[in-house]
Amino acid sequence: MLLGLILAVIAGALVSLQTIFNNKVNERTGSWATTTLVLGTGFLASLLGSLIFEGKNTFALHHMQLWYWFSGMIGVGVVFCLVQGMKRLGPTYAISIVLTAQLGTALLWDSLGWLGLEKIPFTFNKLIGVIVIIGGILVFKFGHGRTKEPQENITPIPDSMKS
Repeated sequence: MLLGLILAVIAGALVSLQTIFNNKVNERTGSWATTTLVLGTGFLASLLGSLIFEGKNTFALHHMQLWYWFSGMIGVGVVFCLVQGMKRLGPTYAISIVLTAQLGTALLWDSLGWLGLEKIPFTFNKLIGVIVIIGGILVFKFGHGRTKEPQENITPIPDSMKS
């Protein structure tokens, strides 16, 4: 369980980091070029890692349902939408919404047992957890704490005017 927690934390940090990198690439190219670059380099890195660690088993695709192949196309939507969301909302706000939507969607799919997932009962506590996270995002975005009053712009007196 500890390893799972550590890996989940690393994944969350990497998603945020990747999104920031994607945004920087998008500033110099465009959303579709960014998506192509991100998924293309990801493909090459995945292929290389798979060949190193799994060897010839990389291409042993047993009992693959047709709809499993849509994952890559979903990845295109993920990268494109993340880049556009960050451009419009900024990194922290966009990522907090993405993660909340991810949690809510996972809760829905788990509760309904869709796509072969083990059906996990929906509970009121799970709903409250998602609502608390949404509340936190709203506080983050709209809760303006006390801000420092701007100081007057004071122009220094030139030496020639001093007595």
